Amino acid sequence: MDYFTFDLTDTQLGNLSSLALAHIGDAVYELMARSYLVTRGKETNRSLHRATVALVAAPAQAAGAEKIGPLLTQEEREVYRRGRNAKVHAVPHGATLQQYHAATALEALFGYLYIKGRRERLCRLFDAILEG
Repeated sequence: MDYFTFDLTDTQLGNLSSLALAHIGDAVYELMARSYLVTRGKETNRSLHRATVALVAAPAQAAGAEKIGPLLTQEEREVYRRGRNAKVHAVPHGATLQQYHAATALEALFGYLYIKGRRERLCRLFDAILEG
């Protein structure tokens, strides 16, 4: 089995919960952040870890979601909305409930795009998050 390629119909993808999409999207987003940092010359494990945590923490993801909001297509907005409205049972220390909902929504969107195979779109959105 190729674990990097999904063969789901639109119906099957639509039946995945927002939290399932966020579960995949969390990993995708973190891998993108780690890749970005490694290519930017971070050398020690400690500096890589600290920089990664700063990029993937809920407040940073919420800020990133705000940046890309105007860039989203209608389809992407719907996935984001579903993710934002997902029922969460705990909020991590250092994040507000609003930030955590936005971060979950961003992760759901990244999971959705990854499953759809839209890697170019993922890169464009991630670049927009990193800008300015």
